Amino acid sequence: MDEMWSFVGSKKQQRWLWHAIDHVTGSVLAYVLAPHKDEALVKLVNLLKPFGIKRFFTDAWGAYESILDPHTHLIGKKNTQKIERKHLTLRTRIKRLARKTICFSKSIVMHDIVIGLFINTYEFSFQPH
Repeated sequence: MDEMWSFVGSKKQQRWLWHAIDHVTGSVLAYVLAPHKDEALVKLVNLLKPFGIKRFFTDAWGAYESILDPHTHLIGKKNTQKIERKHLTLRTRIKRLARKTICFSKSIVMHDIVIGLFINTYEFSFQPH
């Protein structure tokens, strides 16, 4: 699990993409677009319950430590490399997520729609082999 920062209108109006990937395959399991608050992490954890996840890998942000069960939670950069790589892919493909750009969202609704559509299409669409 990890979270990625972006903004709407100005950098003072922050928006966060919270998401979880399968540690083995790198596939996105669930995501939440929300402020950087504990409630967003709780929502993501609830979306992950049907998967029966036995272990969570995260960075050391405090909400992870307070919300996730310490017996199933491992902290460290070593295990978050795949999700950090996904951040780079998202920032490259969705310009409004780039840190220095003239492309930015003016409304939270449009920001969430664009990012959600991209993730749903890129991660959850059927890809014939």
